[in-house]
Amino acid sequence: MLFDLAALSAENGYKLMTATIVPRPIAWITSLDRDGRLNAAPFSFFNALCGDPPIVGLGIGGLRAGAPAGSWKDSAANIRATGQFVVNLVPYDARAAMNVTAIEFPPDVDELAEAGLTTAPSVKVRPPRIAESPVALECERFVMLDVTADRAIVLGRILAIHVQDEAVLDAARCHIDTPKLDLIGRMHGGGWYSRITDRFEMPRISVDQWTRRGSQEL
Repeated sequence: MLFDLAALSAENGYKLMTATIVPRPIAWITSLDRDGRLNAAPFSFFNALCGDPPIVGLGIGGLRAGAPAGSWKDSAANIRATGQFVVNLVPYDARAAMNVTAIEFPPDVDELAEAGLTTAPSVKVRPPRIAESPVALECERFVMLDVTADRAIVLGRILAIHVQDEAVLDAARCHIDTPKLDLIGRMHGGGWYSRITDRFEMPRISVDQWTRRGSQEL
């Protein structure tokens, strides 16, 4: 069935995107405002976009609850003001705590404290990392594009990556035990998520291999 997004409401277009573009990694963003107040919030419109330079993309939509028009969500306002943020990836064990930080608390509420989480210092940026996250990407704002009055796309340049020691197989070769990270991703609907516990391997095929094998083994 064809869905013409020009003929659909934004709400229905969003439903189609979130039901079909899955699973989406979750960017658990920590940021600071100009006064040093900490904010944490998860976003699933997120992914790695470029390796050189190392760039991640983040979509932040919607105004802060109860705020007047033009009042950005805290994460977007902080990134705009300071140019720095940390992308923490979400492990299965921290799923409930992540969900607490998704509550639209007022700006003066520390979401990490509400969720019983702790922080660890960053090296290249001011915002701290979430200690319970096995992966943290220290980022600086590369580009921030205002798509509408209340939606922005942030491209962040990764300055440093922290990986849980137990998941590092070979530091010199940058080999990571990805399944050990036990990360979750966002699925569809109001509360569906996925876990990387069901995997399969499929090596890339070179032109030479394809020429010799043909399509018989597809």
